[in-house]
Amino acid sequence: MSMSNKVIVTIAPTGGMASKAQNPHLPTQPEEIARDVYDCWNAGASVVAVHARRPDDLATCNADIYRDINRRIRDRCDIVINNSTGGGVNGDMVRKADNGYWEILWEERIKGMDAGAEMCTLDATTINASFEGRELLMNTPPSRCRELALGMKQRGIKPEWEVFSPTHILQDVTSLIEAGFDEPPYFINLVLNVHRGFQNAMPYSPRVLQMMVDCLPKGSIFCVSGIGPAQLPAAANALLLGGHVRTGLEDNLYYRQGELATNQQLTERVVRLVRELGFEPATPAEARQIMGLPRTDASVLPDFAPGAMVEA
Repeated sequence: MSMSNKVIVTIAPTGGMASKAQNPHLPTQPEEIARDVYDCWNAGASVVAVHARRPDDLATCNADIYRDINRRIRDRCDIVINNSTGGGVNGDMVRKADNGYWEILWEERIKGMDAGAEMCTLDATTINASFEGRELLMNTPPSRCRELALGMKQRGIKPEWEVFSPTHILQDVTSLIEAGFDEPPYFINLVLNVHRGFQNAMPYSPRVLQMMVDCLPKGSIFCVSGIGPAQLPAAANALLLGGHVRTGLEDNLYYRQGELATNQQLTERVVRLVRELGFEPATPAEARQIMGLPRTDASVLPDFAPGAMVEA
């Protein structure tokens, strides 16, 4: 079966930052999330990027909440489930350190691997996020990057490598891939246009996206997440470059300027775009085939010394 014209559409329904005060359509509780995901699967989405929220709607990576969301989704459809290990900017995920700086908690992030998902977002990145008047450090040095990659490999989870700049690709992701922490195809999500809130992230432009694609290691396939008003042009650009697309309220709360969106509307629009450009949205079964799921290399662990630098 030829996959040359099949495009993986990822729906990111919730995220770890936005609130219902910003968009009342944002699903935050397990049943709301599962209902939106089912509708988006019916519209053509084949992967869901899940973020969990506590009962008070604040961010968490609590594995029990993830398991509840995952079960409700799986009871409805066969969409590929991808749980976050990035977390969010409030709730369980943050703490003010003794030095006065706020941090996104590592010990909470890694809980996202323990809910049985097929994929997990692997942010092999250190970021300073500015949000609601606070600067939040998401500290992911090379040792923590390896811990995430090894934890996913041990669990048979396929990483979705999430990157915000060329250095994330050329240093962290490429080093871990060359050290044996993933097998091709490598699924890399290029996140663009979050540069106003994430220090060291890149704005979206066709030239920036082309540069990011040129940096990808051999054997990669890529998805593009355009944040805010970049969502639609970045999706069109991704398709022209042979990539896959992502949409959803995590990345963009609006359908057009001044008009709040729903996840269903955003999915239907990007699927129309996929088809207008001569492609077809992949089914979940086709998406698994394209991405190499289920993961088959989990029993072959890389030979590395914990704490040692990974050589490029």
